[in-house]
Amino acid sequence: MQLIQYQKCSTCRKAAAWLKEHGIAYEDRPIRENNPTKEELEDWHRKSGLPLKRFFNTSGNSYKALGLKEKLPQMSEEEQLALLASDGMLVKRPLAVGEDFVLVGFKEPEWEERLGG
Repeated sequence: MQLIQYQKCSTCRKAAAWLKEHGIAYEDRPIRENNPTKEELEDWHRKSGLPLKRFFNTSGNSYKALGLKEKLPQMSEEEQLALLASDGMLVKRPLAVGEDFVLVGFKEPEWEERLGG
């Protein structure tokens, strides 16, 4: 499993601590240095079963600076994926990515249900 995170994000640190506490091994992937590709994002979107909008970090500075609250509804899925792939800071984090699942953001009950512990 990969944990895609931003080191300065307190929610990401909570997720990493939760994984360690529950003895769940993961590969750390810093999102700023190793931004997800469009192909990865397409795959994760499909695996997650979530609306693509859930992959956007709506509280981030990049999201606000680009005025995406107004722009996203008019954008195609293809355009949204390309935008997410262009800037890791637009992507909601942390992301837990396994063979057959993707968890977006850290909600302990969801992680508990999916990953056990």
